[in-house]
This record gives sequence, structure tokens and C-alpha cells, in this order.
Amino acid sequence: FDSFAHRSELKQAKRIVVKLGSAVVTRGDECGLALGRLASIVEQVAMLQNQGREMMIVTSGAVAFGKQRLRHEILLSQSVRQALHSGQNQLKDMVIPVLEARACAAAGQSGLMALYEAMFTQYSICTAQILVTNLDFHDEQKRRNLNSTLHELLRMNIVPIINTNDAVVPPPVPNSDLQGVNVISIKDNDSLAARLAVEMKVDLLIALSDVQGLYDSPPGTDDAKLIDIFYPGDQQSITYGTKSRVGIGGMEAKVKAALWALQGGTSVIIANGTDPKVTGHVITDIVEGKKVGTFFSEVKPAGPTVEQQTEMARHAGRTLASLLPEQRGEIICCLAELLTEKKEEILNANRKDMELATTLGRLSQPLINRLSLSTAKLNSLAIGLRQLAVSSRDSVGRVLRRTRVANNLELEQITVPIGVLLVIFESRPDCLPQVSALAIASGNALLLKGGKEASNTNKILHQLTQEALSIHGVADAIQLVSTREEVEDLCRLDKMIDLIIPRGSSQLVREIQRAAKGIPVLGHSEGICHVYVDSDASIDKALDVVKDSKCDYPAACNAMETLLIHRDLLRTPVFDQIIDLLRTEQRKL
Repeated sequence: FDSFAHRSELKQAKRIVVKLGSAVVTRGDECGLALGRLASIVEQVAMLQNQGREMMIVTSGAVAFGKQRLRHEILLSQSVRQALHSGQNQLKDMVIPVLEARACAAAGQSGLMALYEAMFTQYSICTAQILVTNLDFHDEQKRRNLNSTLHELLRMNIVPIINTNDAVVPPPVPNSDLQGVNVISIKDNDSLAARLAVEMKVDLLIALSDVQGLYDSPPGTDDAKLIDIFYPGDQQSITYGTKSRVGIGGMEAKVKAALWALQGGTSVIIANGTDPKVTGHVITDIVEGKKVGTFFSEVKPAGPTVEQQTEMARHAGRTLASLLPEQRGEIICCLAELLTEKKEEILNANRKDMELATTLGRLSQPLINRLSLSTAKLNSLAIGLRQLAVSSRDSVGRVLRRTRVANNLELEQITVPIGVLLVIFESRPDCLPQVSALAIASGNALLLKGGKEASNTNKILHQLTQEALSIHGVADAIQLVSTREEVEDLCRLDKMIDLIIPRGSSQLVREIQRAAKGIPVLGHSEGICHVYVDSDASIDKALDVVKDSKCDYPAACNAMETLLIHRDLLRTPVFDQIIDLLRTEQRKL
């Protein structure tokens, strides 16, 4: 029974526990429940339940709900007593006593449950209440009973709503959370959710609180970074802050409980359930594998995360931008030489990709043609790169416009690098050295996301690019994203990426434009690849253009799609020559 290694596998989660922290369920004033928030969480849980998953909720909120009810009752009874006693209303002088939490829990639990019952009924889902204490897990008989009750409820398609029995719970004892591998003491709903998840062999535990996830230092401090994936060995790198305004858990308790559940084979995500922008889809986003909150994983990936790669590219990109134009030219020429020198290695990697694509049969013939590399293609790539190295000498730092504003004051418009580019391209691996050379020439850092079908070829071409970059110590300026990162997740890195350039179908461009929230996208339209031969055209030139635009490399995205011929040329020798040329080249007319 192993936890999922990667977020993308969360779609397979069948049995899920959603833990709602006090800060998620209660209002800002800590009296009463955040009804709108709760309603959207119920809607998401109902949606997943109706998809055939087995959902369980571990909820807080009884104390807050009870506090609201009891305050109301006390105010009412005090005002009645005072009115009888003095004949006038002295509400303003009333003192509301400090309410004891266990009494609040007892008064609030039934109302909390009635609320869940009413909300789930809207989706034709039945709920059941389960109240537990520490003893229910320590006493073998009670534990077995709890287990079989929960299994029976899930079998009947009922959503169990579980809470600690706060009316009888002892005051929390500090530092008594984890006692050995098989025991976790239930002192808050984090430990309860973890214990329950392991007991019920749950696939995924979603712990919602009032922070985005786990940060490497207390959130709110200047350099606090949200941790995307957390591994059991990373505990030393965390500094914990204070606990939330409500609740008794705190982030440290959450992490301990999460790691305990992970050890038991349950995947865990800690995420924000209070952010109005995402509350309505936070749970469904997590189950779809989107990058939300902190994902706890046993499996550490071999390479750096995409955030680390972007950071490395940005850092090295600054050095690249400060190099002399001649030095950037040298890097591009070095890459051109490597393409011809290491030709056999590149073609071997490309053959592997071609064999895989043909065996799997996922790609259409034009895409397979685009995927294939040849000696001729590599040679023309190398020639193109050398031309670029020469022509791009003045692409950075060129003065475009100069205006004298006043004596000894001139305003200049100068070309500068953009920063970090993310280029997403489909099957063509020759795109990688071309785009890399353009980024080097313009002093930009680069993240490359190629299609899976060209992974072997892209890998070797990227290694050669980094080898060329290392002659001036900027190997990290160009990074190949080879992790199982969804493009949508890359589009969320708006603090780190300055421009996205999708190279591919118009559908790809539209998808990227939709996914990129805070990053500009340099899109392109489909374009028209038509050739027109006029009645006065030079026949030799016309034949050359037609041949070059269709016969040399028909798989290219700018190959001719339509040939328009002036009607006066119909049934003339010119027309016959053009048709014969295309037939000889075995083009379908």
C-alpha cells in the first residue's frame, strides 16, 4: 500500500479524506460558521462522491458554532433577567462570561451536523455523524467497530462526517503527538485525519487550513517560499511560525500528522481552504493533479524542480546578458560545431524516438516527418546558427532612438533582454537548437518544454547546448523541463517567467493563452501558406518556388498548402510543366 509518487496520479484516488481546519469552517470573528465557504466545499465533495469516489470529511467547527449559540442564549436570558430586575434594559452593561470550549462543542455539534445534512441533501447525498476520542483508536475492539462502521457507510454511498468528541476530550498535553510508528495520539483534527486515513487505507488526505501550504519559513516573512513538494528528509529546512487564530494544531502538528499518514501509505496535500479566489475549486483542482498547496511525497525526483530550474536559468541568464556580443557569438558557433561533431549521437537518440513513435502509432505521418532528423537537417541547422552568430552581434545594447531632452541630457531607447522565456514546442526537435541560439543571441534565459515524443533527441540537443554555454560559464541559462510538469503549472510561475512563446498548432496557442494568467504570451495565428503564379511570371522562377515550397520539406508547418494559378495559364506549356514537376515529386494533387 504505497502513496502516489506524483501529483498527476491523484486522479486515480478512490478513497479521499477532506480535513477542514477550524480557520476554514469558522468566520473571521470566530463566532459562527463561514457558510459560503462551507457550501462550496460541500459542492466539491458531492461532485467527487457522485463520480464514484468514497469521500470522508473530518471537520472542526463545533466549538465556534456552539460559542455563537451559547452567547446568543446568555444574552437573551441576561436581558430578560435584567428587564425583570430593574425595569429597564441595560444590555450595554452586560458581561458575557468566557465560555468553556467543551460546553460550546456539546452545544454546537448537533447544529453543525444539521447544517452538513441540509447542504448534502441538495446533492441527494446522505451523511452520517461519527464522534471519536483517542480511546476509540487505542481500544482494539472499539477500533475494529469504528473501522467496520465506516466501511459499511462507504459501501452504502454515505459520506461519514467525523469529528473529535470535544465535549469529553481531555485538555491537550504538549508534545504527546507521536508515540511510535503505529500510534498517533488524537489531540487535534490533523492527527485524527492522519490516524483515520491510515486506518481506512485512504488514497489521499486533503488538509485544508488558512495558509497556501507549507513554507520554508513563516508565511508573511519576506523570503518565505511555498514548498511545492515536501519529502520526509526535508524537515530540517523548515522554520515554523505561530499557530492560526483558531484551532489547536498549527503547521508543525500538520506536518507531523502528514508525514505519519505518508508513512502509512496515504498521499497528503496541505492547501488553503479560505482563499475566496480558489475555495470553489480547491478540492477538485487537487484531485485533478493541479499544482495546489504542498504535496507530500516519499519519492524524491532525480533532478531539480521546475521552480529551481527557473531560478537557475534566471540567475545564469543575468550573466549571459552581461557577456560581450562576441562571446555570445562564440557560444552559438560552438553549438553549431557540436551539432556536426556529435551527429551520430544525435541521430541515434532520434532513431529511438522515431521507433517509439512508430510502435505506439500515436503520431500522424506529417508529425513523424517533423520528428525525424537527418545529416542534411543537422548540416543546414549548423549553417543557420553560424549565420545567426554573425548577424546578431548588435541585437543587445543597440540604440534604437536618441532624443536630446535638454543640454547635457539625452534620452536613449536601447534593446535589452526580456528576462526568462518559456518556449513550448511540439514534435520538432530541431526547434531546440534554433530557439536556444536565438535566446543566447538576445541574452535571454530560457526554459524549454518539448513534446514527449522527442524526449531522447531533445535531451542530447539540450546537453550539447549546455556544453556550448559552459565555455563562458553560463550552462544553467537554458533549462529543459523534463519533469512531468503540466504546461498549465508552468503558466502559473508568473513571478519567475517573463514571456511565454508557444510554437505549434493554433490549438496549443489558444490553450496557453487561456492558462497563462499573469504572463504575456507571444501567440501566432495560423497563417496562409499559398503560392500564386501570375500569367506574367518567369517560368524558371515559378518552378523553383513551387518546388522549394512543397517538395523539399513538405512536413514543415510553412510548406505550401494551396497553389493558385492565373486562369490564362490553363492548358499552356507552363501549366503542364508545373503539374509534371509535382507529379514527378509524387505530390498528391
